[in-house]
This record gives sequence, structure tokens and C-alpha cells, in this order.
Amino acid sequence: MTTTSRSAETKLMGLGEGRSFGAGAAPKDPRGWTTTAMLCALFITVSTWITFGAARDHAAALGVSAVLSGALFAIPVVLALLLLWPASASVLRAQRARQAVAAGDMIAARIATSASLDYAHYTAGFSALFAVIIALAQFLMANDLAVSRTFLALPLIVSSFPLVLKAFWVNIYIFVVAEICVLVWGLIVAVARLIPGKTGAPVRAMATLYTDIFRGMPAIITIYLIGFGLPLSNLPILKDLSVETYAILALTLTFGAYVAEVYRAGIESIHWSQVAAARSLGLSHMQTMRYVIVPQAVRRIIPPLLNDFIGLQKDTALVNVIGSIDAFNQAKILSSNYFNLSPVTVVAFVFVLITIPQARFVDRIIENDQRRMRAG
Repeated sequence: MTTTSRSAETKLMGLGEGRSFGAGAAPKDPRGWTTTAMLCALFITVSTWITFGAARDHAAALGVSAVLSGALFAIPVVLALLLLWPASASVLRAQRARQAVAAGDMIAARIATSASLDYAHYTAGFSALFAVIIALAQFLMANDLAVSRTFLALPLIVSSFPLVLKAFWVNIYIFVVAEICVLVWGLIVAVARLIPGKTGAPVRAMATLYTDIFRGMPAIITIYLIGFGLPLSNLPILKDLSVETYAILALTLTFGAYVAEVYRAGIESIHWSQVAAARSLGLSHMQTMRYVIVPQAVRRIIPPLLNDFIGLQKDTALVNVIGSIDAFNQAKILSSNYFNLSPVTVVAFVFVLITIPQARFVDRIIENDQRRMRAG
């Protein structure tokens, strides 16, 4: 072998501070990670046993059945014990890597090292998750179960759930009607902000002023002003509307400003050549918006629109300030009767329960859109 070829091989086999990256390079020893993973798994297992053993005893003292209290202890402990499997697998793969290095099989050593690190990272990640669960369990048991009794009184949760769920239909009604109104009103405002020419300047100014005011005003203030102001004003028709109608009107004005900006961003994202082509075919500005621009823009803004509607759904709880007996107001009444916040916890659970599927649906739409853009 010539001096030049030996020099090239040396550069491939040992780059920078003697570290090797060539085909025969030995991988870094993963024992540090494997030791950490095993210690994490053991610590989590012992902590889970202690924490949920205490939780089982507390549950039995509160009158929870032996089966349920036993499950409260057994399930977390079994799940924690499962962490020992990836930790042990990490140690075994590390041993195989060292044996492969000793045998001179660098390819097998690298494969075993990579698998060892994967198992170690897997163990560390789930150990962190268990640590959060253990900390939450400790918090709920703090001060002789004072936190649990305040927020998670099981008999009160069971008894209040039907009443809260019945009142929650008021939130659903307000949300659905307001969502339809917001979709229409937001599009009108967005189109008004995009009217071209000097003659459209007054309309653009009014639309801009509206969005600036209602995006800057908290929703609860808008609901309060409309819910109490219109009845006090004694205006014909408006003074006799229901509380839910006032709430729908206030939420439409508030979220219409946000949705109008989402529409506007989607419309402005359409390339100007689409407008030029439509106008060259003889379409008016409104025809161009209706048949060419808006249909394309709406497909692009579905994810942010759905995010705004999730916020609208949550803000229906604000209607309690004007006396609507929604889920939150019903929960407040029950809480004041029993001097316990468990009914409010039920409301929180119901809102989260219907929000999470919507959030995952938005994520799926975004992923599909990104996949379609990459494919195109």
C-alpha cells in the first residue's frame, strides 16, 4: 500500500482527537446511559410502590371498596415494573456491544450500541412520565388528603355529574350557534377589509376598527356589556332577547374579529395571479372572491379556524357572568351548597373530554396537509 493510500485511510479511520468514524471504528461505550436507565427504573419502581401503597391505604380509609383500592395500587406498580424490561435490555445490548468490540466485529458492535441507547432513552423518558404521575399522586394525598377531598370527592362527583351534564347542553347550544354566526360574520369582515380602491377606504376603515376593538377587548367584558347593557337600554326587540342569545351575540362579535383575520390571512396567501386570471375572464371583484379566491383560502385555513373554535367552545363558560345556567354556573351552585369544588372539577373534565378529540383532529388535518404539500 502506498504512502498516499495509508494517509487517506488514516484520515477515514481517525478524525479529530483520535476518534474513529471509519468502517472499523469502535462505538462509544453506552454504560453510562445503561446505568442511569437501570437506576431510574429501580427508583421509579420503589417510589411507585411507596406512593400508591399509601394511596391504597387512604382510599380504604375513605370507604372505597377493597377491589378498587387494590387496583389503585396494583396497576401503577405493574406498569412501573415494566420499566425494568427496557432497562435490562439496555444493559444486555451494552454487554453484546462490548463482546462484539472484543471480537473485532465493529458493525455488530454499533448495532448493539444503538439498540442499547434506544432502550436506555426509552426507559429515561417513561421514568420522567412516572415521576410526574408520582408527584401528582403525592400532591393529591398532601395534608391528609385535603386536596383530594376539595377537588375529587368521589360521591359528590357522581351525584353532581348528571346535573352538570344537563346544564352543559346550554354550552353546546351556544357554541354551535355562535360558531355558525362567527363563520359567516368573520368572512364578511375579512372581505370588507380587502375591498380594493379608494372608494372602498371607508368600508376598510370600519372593518379594521372593528377588528382592532374586539380583538383588544376581553371576551368577558363584551359578554357583560351586551348581557346587561342591552336589557337596560330598553331597545325594542333587543331588550327582550334570552340570556343565551346575548351570549351568542357577544361571542360572535369577539371571535368574529379573530376569525376575520384568519380569513384575511388565507385570502392574501392566494397568489395574485389567481385574481388577475379571474379578472381577465371578466369576473367582478366579488365574483372573483366568491368563485376563485375564497374556496381556495378556506381549505388553507381550516386548522387555525378549528383552533379558534376550540377557544370559542371554552369561552362559553364565561356566560355565567350574565346569569345563564350553563355547566359552570350549575357547578358553582352545587359547590356553594356542599362547600366543595368537586362539581367544578366535573366541568373541567367534560370540557377537556370534548376538546382533546378536536385538538387531535386539527393535528391530523395539519399532518395530512403537510404530507400533501411534500408529495406535490
